Amino acid sequence: MNGQPYEYQRRPLVEPDWTRFPGWRDVTTAQWESAQWQRVNCVKNIKQLRAVMGDLLDDRFYVDLETDQQRLATMSMLLPPQMLNTMVPDRTPDTESFYNDPVRRYMLPVATDRHLEWPSHPHATRDSLHEHDMWVAEGLTHRYPTKVLAELLSTCPQYCGHCTRMDLVGNSTPTVDKLRLSLKPVDRYDAHLAYLKAHPGVRDVVVSGGDVANVPWKQLEAYLMGLLSVPTVRDIRLATKALMGLPQHWLLPEVVEGMQRVAITASRRGVNLAVHTHVNHVNSLTPLVAKAAQTLLEVGVRDVRNQGVLMRGVNATTSDLLDLCFGLQGEAGILPYYFYMCDMIPNAEHWRVPVWHAQQLQHDMMGYLPGYATPRIVCDVPFVGKRWVHMLTDYDREHGISYWTKNYRTSLEADDAEALSKQHAYYDPIDTLPESGQAWWRKQVADD
Repeated sequence: MNGQPYEYQRRPLVEPDWTRFPGWRDVTTAQWESAQWQRVNCVKNIKQLRAVMGDLLDDRFYVDLETDQQRLATMSMLLPPQMLNTMVPDRTPDTESFYNDPVRRYMLPVATDRHLEWPSHPHATRDSLHEHDMWVAEGLTHRYPTKVLAELLSTCPQYCGHCTRMDLVGNSTPTVDKLRLSLKPVDRYDAHLAYLKAHPGVRDVVVSGGDVANVPWKQLEAYLMGLLSVPTVRDIRLATKALMGLPQHWLLPEVVEGMQRVAITASRRGVNLAVHTHVNHVNSLTPLVAKAAQTLLEVGVRDVRNQGVLMRGVNATTSDLLDLCFGLQGEAGILPYYFYMCDMIPNAEHWRVPVWHAQQLQHDMMGYLPGYATPRIVCDVPFVGKRWVHMLTDYDREHGISYWTKNYRTSLEADDAEALSKQHAYYDPIDTLPESGQAWWRKQVADD
């Protein structure tokens, strides 16, 4: 009998040995498990990376990294030790293994990763989902009829190269001068609550940023209790990649005790409280990540879910996705929820996958995981929103243009009589097209 296309094998989680890095040879377990030590020792520049790596990497890697930082990067460098430690996790890295590592490829991009002819799609934009255009108060995006996105701040404990909010989040880079939140946090939060009280049709609030792990706990708890005081709010979801990138934060006594107070209040008021994290590769899952997720569930958070991003060179194969999902669901207690197609931001073409590839991955994942833990692959179409990848209405494979419709108006389209009948275009990465399609796009760019 022939074997299955994918063979499941249980892989218990392991915390990689951080002392394999020369700069962390003397770091104790107590230091490693300290959120303060992790934050203080984040890698923010090439000099600090060299101090950690010692002589493990050739100079060509650092030159490659410096070129990317100066000419192409949309996000500045910020890597907690926890994340860097999951790169080449099973041995001491060398230059080639570090280059090829899937976590490195999206957290520490270098110039030679990028696509030479098409670093950006011609239709790529800084705010590709137009979230800023849909602000109804500073940091509050009303995009869906019953849901809002609350951006509490513009920083994270770690910066991902593919960040969809690169327009606002993080430090400015030589390539991107970032927008800035202008109101004091208390005034911004008050404006959010005022809007929610005035719009009872909104029942679901995604609390994000940035990353809520960077909001001082007392501020975050006060904001969440404020949301829980609005009787029409029925769902609250906290977005934090730090559950994986800095699990030590979510294990702080102040945070654990505070989350329990919020969870008890949410339960008493019949509000669904969940935490959404962002894991893109199984190597990022360690016992500390599982402990942080389990602790959230133990104090009363209803669900901990994962929203990953499909990226070439990182996870865009069936085996990579299934390995990750089994690790999330079976070992870490985190529910696989969504995988987004990487958004059309500048300099992201080398990460993005075409719609047909995403459709094939969805097909090939079915039947292996429990139904409730089988993630949906979605395309977040500008002005449309999240759509399962098989929901397109038309698809021009030669030119890489798919067409999508929607069934609601955003806050920008209240008076648009044709909003529900329009077709909205989404674009595949040009290098994945047949030569005739690539030639067509070259001509479009030349004619512009």
